Amino acid sequence: MYKTHIKFLPVIALFAIFAIFTIIMSIGHSAHAAQATVNLGNASPFAILSGTPNITDAGNASVIHGNVGLSPATGAGIGLTCSQVTGTIYSVDATGPLPCRVTNGPLLVTAKNNLTAAYTDAAGRTPLTTVPTELGGTTLVAGVYNSNSTTLGITAGAGALVLDGQNDSSSVFIFEAPFSGTGLNVGSGSTISLINGAQACNVFWRVDTAAINTTANFVGTVLALNSISVANGATINGRLLARNGNVTLINDTITASICAGNDTLDVVPGLPNTGEMSGQYVLWGAISTLLVATGSLVAYAAYKKRSI
Repeated sequence: MYKTHIKFLPVIALFAIFAIFTIIMSIGHSAHAAQATVNLGNASPFAILSGTPNITDAGNASVIHGNVGLSPATGAGIGLTCSQVTGTIYSVDATGPLPCRVTNGPLLVTAKNNLTAAYTDAAGRTPLTTVPTELGGTTLVAGVYNSNSTTLGITAGAGALVLDGQNDSSSVFIFEAPFSGTGLNVGSGSTISLINGAQACNVFWRVDTAAINTTANFVGTVLALNSISVANGATINGRLLARNGNVTLINDTITASICAGNDTLDVVPGLPNTGEMSGQYVLWGAISTLLVATGSLVAYAAYKKRSI
């Protein structure tokens, strides 16, 4: 009888290996399930996309890297000069800054529709983690965050808001303040920092209105239902996208963020955010399985020796 049990030890060990590997794979899968980025569609190339009545820039000293568009208001409401924009300025009609203005109403309609879809998409993301109104001085990992009040704020005196990608360049951060009014208030001189692979292209702020104040260093795409205002000397690594309202600037720098390739040495690239398991979990699963297999073989050899 004793030798019969020994005979089946390899089979038992094999089943144990598969069971443990399956558990490890399941844990890895759950741990890495993540948010997909918010698809901006044709709104993606725009650094500024506004609704009505205008886009203004006091002093015409701001610098915009990316496209600019206004719809459904006419191009006459685009208060920027061609030299300020390193991209294309689109209008719905034959008005707006010359000689660079391009009339393309259908493109703007599509971009605005894509903006609406992105706003709706961000609004429907779960699970939600509720955070305090003050985000300054905190470090957050990828996820969906909403405010415990009507506003999300970053105050310079509280410290920087740090977004930690945890060595996954596809990490997505979505912030929501669904109440009417100033849903995002970025204080003067405040800062958002990206670490461990986090990218500005994957940071989104879904709010009613937004105010970015003097010399703030802001990161992410603002998806506003209404207006966005930016005070003097702010820097935005992202986009200002206003569905229905206007965008106002004063001597600011706006750069439409683009996701970089995973080619840096200090970033461990992950798979796209499809909820699939990342390579690191496969590696650990394989190592764990190898250890279990080795242990099983050693145990089997010991039992076999004792049975002789």
